[in-house]
Amino acid sequence: MFEIKLDNAKYWRDCIGAIGSLIDEGLFNISKDGISLKAMDPSSISMVSFTMPGKTFSKFDIEKNASVGINLENMGKILSRTRDDESLVIKDAEGKLTLEFIGSNSRRRYKLPLIEVKKSVEKEPSVEFDAHIDISGDPLKDILKDASLLSSYIAFKAAKDQFTTSAHGDSGELEELHSKDGSIMRKIDASKNADAVFNLEFLENMVKSCPAGNVVSLSMKSNEPLKLSYKIGDSEIIYYLAPYMED
Repeated sequence: MFEIKLDNAKYWRDCIGAIGSLIDEGLFNISKDGISLKAMDPSSISMVSFTMPGKTFSKFDIEKNASVGINLENMGKILSRTRDDESLVIKDAEGKLTLEFIGSNSRRRYKLPLIEVKKSVEKEPSVEFDAHIDISGDPLKDILKDASLLSSYIAFKAAKDQFTTSAHGDSGELEELHSKDGSIMRKIDASKNADAVFNLEFLENMVKSCPAGNVVSLSMKSNEPLKLSYKIGDSEIIYYLAPYMED
């Protein structure tokens, strides 16, 4: 049994939006430390890892560690109705998850059935990355949109002082160069060059929930999974995406 409360219900909405961009259902692990989740998307091309510390909640009562399976699509629909002044209380009872939205003069209570979810992923990919890039989230979203005009894939290349993205298709080619001294690149640290090609649709889904003004961290090694992460308040969302390998 547990009962937890967030003073701002939209916080949970944003976190579920980030997780639900890749998976339809997930197994949340709830402990004294907070809430966590690790899961592969149905195609096994990408992975999401989510952590939300207990200090985020204004109330965090946990009798014992619990794992709850949730249909994220259904929860996302409910959370889309979150109002500005509402707090959110989440608790479990009798095989259901209760979401209670509390406003200044109103209360709404939804109950969602808990579902069986395959065992969550226990470990994240073990990669010794050669390059680490911090890039402003909003410009990164624009970079991906630019590339999507021409292709379904985008190439990332990190060098000592420069991050390059490129895309090509039947209708044309695009290359964008960003130096570490520019306003878009916050930091680049490359012990050796790293480059790989990634699926644009997955990348766009990953970054769309990044809050305005936040920084996205990218970790790369040539032709190895990309690590992409950012913060939503005190919570951290980490994605891994396998590279596209031409036949």
